[in-house]
Amino acid sequence: MPLPRPTRRSVLLAATTSLASAAVGATPAASDGARITAAKWLDARTVDLTVASPAVGASLPVRVVTPADYAAYPDRTWPVLHLLQGAHDDYTSWTRETDVSDFLAGQGVLVVMPASGPTGIPTDWWNYGLSGAPDYEKFQVDEVMELLRQNFRASDRRAVAGVSTGGYGALAFAARRPGVFGAAASYSGILDTTAPGMPTVVGAIVARESLLPLTLWGSVLFSRDNWNRHNPYARADALAGTGLYISQGSGLPSGDFGNLEGAVLEGTLWSQAHRFTRRLEALGVPAQVHFYSGGSHAWPYWQQEFKASWPTLAAGLGLS
Repeated sequence: MPLPRPTRRSVLLAATTSLASAAVGATPAASDGARITAAKWLDARTVDLTVASPAVGASLPVRVVTPADYAAYPDRTWPVLHLLQGAHDDYTSWTRETDVSDFLAGQGVLVVMPASGPTGIPTDWWNYGLSGAPDYEKFQVDEVMELLRQNFRASDRRAVAGVSTGGYGALAFAARRPGVFGAAASYSGILDTTAPGMPTVVGAIVARESLLPLTLWGSVLFSRDNWNRHNPYARADALAGTGLYISQGSGLPSGDFGNLEGAVLEGTLWSQAHRFTRRLEALGVPAQVHFYSGGSHAWPYWQQEFKASWPTLAAGLGLS
């Protein structure tokens, strides 16, 4: 049954939290045993869930933002927009750094922001061939979605968007699971993981979290097949039929020197993004592409790009 939620902003958050927590035990589990173990309403539309995930082998946070008129239509189902975090960040980043909650309030869409782990790379880990755990892809695409259908009246219409490593995740999910997502958008994402320099970037992201880089997908030389299975570039043909939005800045100086590190990182991703879109073009896969001069690996640019991509995402969700 759906989790209870406040219908008036005047309801005290403490009381709301108590009511939601009391009902957690009654929520159904996903088919693999994933379960909501805690729920804390932050306001009338936003709830933070704790999900016990067999795929990851841990309990992880998930933020859900409901439409403004969610309570007014108790029999309606809602399409779902997945928003994915970047590296070294967390599931709160989209609502912390952007106005996405207000922007989407009247759009008739459930917004879900699941944790992607410390690296922000939502994938199944190779772990020297011993297992695929933690499997953040299964957690986000299967477990969380099943729980949303059971508890938040989610429909099967879905779109996915992400920043940085979340941009990788958005395109990887869409390519690895053709037909599941009506649209996918990447803002400054790693879209060709085997392009020159990109294995080094991926390895640095993993190593920064004090993890062994080879545990992700193995060696790019000796486990190339596994890298390709997770590489949007290598699976680009599977993106046919998915609405796509790709944006990337050049990172070149544009008068704003407040984030030189971010500008350098943005520039590092420039070439591989072009390589990916050329691949789409060669395959005849249409995409809306926005390459812009300057820019940085930072939220002000990603918020602009998200709004520019919304018509593509909305179409994929059946909202236009």
